Amino acid sequence: MEQRVDGRPLLAVLITLCVTVTAAYGVLYYAFTVLQPQIVDATGWSAAAITTAFSAGTLVGAVAGIPVGRVIQRFGPRWVMAGASALGAASLLVVAAAPSYWIFALGWLLVGLSTAGTFYPPAFAALTHWFGTRRVDAITTLTLAGGFASTIFAPLTDALAGWVEWRWTYVILAVAFLVLTFVPSIVVLDLAWQPTAPSQDGRPVRDRDVLRSSRFVLLTIAGTLVSLAVFASIVHLVPFLVEHGLSATTAAWALGLSGAGQVAGRAFYPMLARRFGVRARMIGGVLWFAVSVALLPLLPAVGWVMIVVAVLTGTARGLYTLIAATVVGDVWGPERYAALNGVYSAPAGVAGALAPAVGAALATVLGGYDALYWVLAATVLVAALLAGAALASMPD
Repeated sequence: MEQRVDGRPLLAVLITLCVTVTAAYGVLYYAFTVLQPQIVDATGWSAAAITTAFSAGTLVGAVAGIPVGRVIQRFGPRWVMAGASALGAASLLVVAAAPSYWIFALGWLLVGLSTAGTFYPPAFAALTHWFGTRRVDAITTLTLAGGFASTIFAPLTDALAGWVEWRWTYVILAVAFLVLTFVPSIVVLDLAWQPTAPSQDGRPVRDRDVLRSSRFVLLTIAGTLVSLAVFASIVHLVPFLVEHGLSATTAAWALGLSGAGQVAGRAFYPMLARRFGVRARMIGGVLWFAVSVALLPLLPAVGWVMIVVAVLTGTARGLYTLIAATVVGDVWGPERYAALNGVYSAPAGVAGALAPAVGAALATVLGGYDALYWVLAATVLVAALLAGAALASMPD
């Protein structure tokens, strides 16, 4: 990471993005999961209503990623990420001060909008552009750091909530978020941004041409299906294990250790990227996830067995996080990454936001969580076939 751009070590850029993205996920996402019960008790609003507002914000963030990617492509990430950081802090203050449910919901819509400029995709775009051939190592480092967002901010939020009410907790987090994200974005992310138009046979390739290609469409559908399965399998893992006779404590351990497996999968990815092409990585990673999900209903309901499979599933999730983060750059080059990845990531983000509700509905209709996990495994297999068709001409 000794490279420099405009005289500044790229290590400073990487550290800055690790801090800002970790803070964004910790404050704008994980803090809500900790504070939700307190909000319900203090306001009288139902848990369903509060979660709906939060999920609506997540959907807004996913869709907003498309125009945000285009803006980053043209102007760079500095002011986009700084502006989104300021919006995120202000939006949390709206949530904290909300006198009614509808103002509370509006606050979460604004929070969701801010995530389009503070979560992984804009940071991936910055690293892809500035790090060039070393982008895989940089993106891996970022996701490893981001994986500790819940580890840092969940207990911190809980400690604050034990000291002050939820509204003041969000005020404190908003101030901390502004300091950790807005200031570093302004100071450090001021490097030169010179996007170049990709070409084929000497002719410029327009974003529109790529977006309309069968390869892009098939890969986007595949990524959306995998995202749906990933988030549904995470959210419903504990009730699935409890339904199989495991205690809530053992199920919670399985979920926690699957997170550790996710970190391990991310750490393993750079070695795979050096040894295998994008086609082999995409298909292999997706199939690994499909197999690990399918194993859950098949194996005996023994604590350690389920924990091992949960860890394997987490490893596959970790690998896929980086596969999804790098596939656009690997297939179409880094020149148009921000704009193309914004479109590629948007439906996957929507699928991830809807996954908990879709999973619950499927489990109800199909008569249990075993059937749900079979459907999820089948969904991922379909995604593998689509990805294989899209990348048929790519080297392994």
